[in-house]
This record gives sequence, structure tokens and C-alpha cells, in this order.
Amino acid sequence: MAMAKKLLGLLAHLHATVLFLPVDPAAGAMYNVLRYGARPDGAADAAGPFLRAWADACLSTRPATVLVPPGRYLVSSATFAGPCRSRAAVTFAVAGTVVAPAGAGGRGSSGRWITFENVDGLVVSGGTLDGRGRALWECRRRGQSSCPTPASSLTIANSRDVVVAGVRSVDSELFHLVVLQCHGVTVRGVTVEAPADSPNTDGIHLHMSSHVSVYDARISTGDDCISIGPGNSNLWIERVACGPGHGISIGSLGKQEGMAVEAVQNVTVKTTWFTGTTNGLRIKTWGGSKRGFVRGVTFADATMSGVDNPIIIDQRYCPTTGGAGCPGGSSSISISDVRYVGVRGSSATPVAVSFDCSRSNPCSGIRLQDVALTYRGRPAATSYCRNARGSTLGLVMPPSCL
Repeated sequence: MAMAKKLLGLLAHLHATVLFLPVDPAAGAMYNVLRYGARPDGAADAAGPFLRAWADACLSTRPATVLVPPGRYLVSSATFAGPCRSRAAVTFAVAGTVVAPAGAGGRGSSGRWITFENVDGLVVSGGTLDGRGRALWECRRRGQSSCPTPASSLTIANSRDVVVAGVRSVDSELFHLVVLQCHGVTVRGVTVEAPADSPNTDGIHLHMSSHVSVYDARISTGDDCISIGPGNSNLWIERVACGPGHGISIGSLGKQEGMAVEAVQNVTVKTTWFTGTTNGLRIKTWGGSKRGFVRGVTFADATMSGVDNPIIIDQRYCPTTGGAGCPGGSSSISISDVRYVGVRGSSATPVAVSFDCSRSNPCSGIRLQDVALTYRGRPAATSYCRNARGSTLGLVMPPSCL
């Protein structure tokens, strides 16, 4: 635990020193939302002023910056759409806090709160997004059928060459940051804060995107710290501290409709810390006939502290009690060429390594190298394998079942 706290402190220092992108007025046109009527006291909806400032910036032929000065700005919902006129980057720089409406349902029914769409060369820097999700979480906990549609706080969609830096997201109703159908996105220094019991509040969700990099993230939430959905390729994730949360997950795959093949490939997850999470490094697929694959994945240099499932492949994923609503049968998602290198620390359960793979599509090419996981500080942890094939190199604890 002491090691984990020290590493979290180091990551916090990195976050504080490198992450806010400064705004240089001499670099191009500046569009201050205050000049468009936004009020920094949070008393009136600033969606209109934000959108008008964005429209002018997007039409600029010079590099342009939308500036949100210090203060508190209420925004009901906003979609900042492109393509923009300038070929240079458009920057959305937030020095204050953007807050969602109080109470559930104030963001509309689109499932999104703040969206950037069809914008190439976008930079989103700094600021806090306060999603005020607690009212909706409570509605869902009570099991009410009338709960409004939850909204993700920040969505980057159908865009290329995007940088998201130094953003802090608090209490999102749903996912905090979504990267959807994008190419060439760098996420750096994002901080996510939500309680451990907040439902479906994934920190960073990647979907149908390629060449996405995530660096220096601190994520505390109620679901996956980073979730990697179908259609993703060429991902690099490095220096991420996770906890509480459900770990870093590839999947779930095998249940969604609309994609003939659900695939994830060429993923590197490097230098991560997990503290008190339900999972560490996870791949999860549903049973059923949906075709797809996961291949070319490397998990390297991971530190676990009191993690329920430090290393897990679960091809019978079903989050509901008793399997209600879950497709049965053997998963048709094939998993191959997955490496675990330098994974160490403590498991909160006896089974520290679990490979529960598909009967019809056994896992293959699973490789464990220099793994040292204990149970309650003692070398008493165990491994579990079902329909899994692979190899080991170096010292591997607990003893491998491959």
C-alpha cells in the first residue's frame, strides 16, 4: 500500500507539472466566452455563448482559441461541430469549471453532455467538468423505470489528430471521456473522480478508434478505469493510476449489434498502478455466436495493491446475478497473443491469475513473464486455467497453470 501511495504521488506530480496547455494570444485569434454573454457565476445557462464563441472560432482562417476564463459556468448541453475552416488547430481552453444542470435529466436525451464532433486538429485543455451525476445514480439505485437517459460528460467523435490535456472530470452521470470513431487521439493528464459505487461511470472509454494514446491519467471511479470496446486498434496506454474502479478492461465484446466482427488488436498497456480495484488487467467477452477477436496485446510493468482479480480473462462474462439476460453458450471471440510482463503486487483473493477461456475458441499464445503476485502478503496465491494455452518465462508466481 505504501508503494502504491508513493507511485500515486509521483503521478500527481507529473500531472501538476506538464499538463495544462498555455494559451498564447499572439498565436492566433482569441474568442473569450465572456464576450459572448457567458456568466462565470453559474447562474445562467452558458451553452449559447459557448456555442457562439465556437462558431466564430471554427470559421476563423487563423489558429483559433475558445477561452473559458476562471469561474463556474452552467452548461445544459453543447455539441461543438466541425469541420472548421482553418487547417490549423482549434483550441478549447478551460481555466474554470463547467457544471451540468442540477438534478437528473437536465442534459437532454442524447446520452452526451459536452461533445466535439467532426473536428480535425482539436485541442481541449484544462478545466473541470462537473457532471453532477449523483441524482441520476440514486434514481438508478432505487430501480425506478422513469430515470432519465444518463449522459457521458465529454465525447470526442469522428475526429482526427486530437489532444485532450489536463482535463478533470468529476461525477459524470455515465462515462467520463469517450473517444468514438476517431483516429490519432492523445489523452494526457486526465483526472477522473467518482465514488466507487457510481454505476457505469467508466473513466475513459475507447470505441471504434485507432492510434489512440493515453498518458499520465489518475482515475477513481465506479466502473472500468479504461474500457476498450470493439473496433479499436493501435492503442498505447501508459502511466495510469486506477482505484477505486474495475481496472483496465478490453471488452466486453460479443454482445453488441451492428458489427459483423468485433475486433481489438495491437494494444500496449504499460506502467500502471491498481489500488483496491475489483480487477487489474482484464479481457472480457460474452458467451454467444458473435464473431470477433482480441490479439496482439501487451500488459507490462503493472503494480497491484489489494486487487480482487489482478490478471483475468473472462469469456463467460455476465454482470447480472443468476445470468439473467446473458447469452449462453461458448464465446465466439478468439483471444490470442496476449503478454503479461512484470506484473507484481498483492491479490485480495486466492486466485490471482484466471484464464477462463472459450470452449470452442480456446485462448492461445498467452505468455507470462516475470510475474510475482501474492495473496495477503504471502506466496499462497493460485492460478486457474480453462481452455487456455500458453507459456512462461522467468519467475512466475503463482505457479502457472498454462
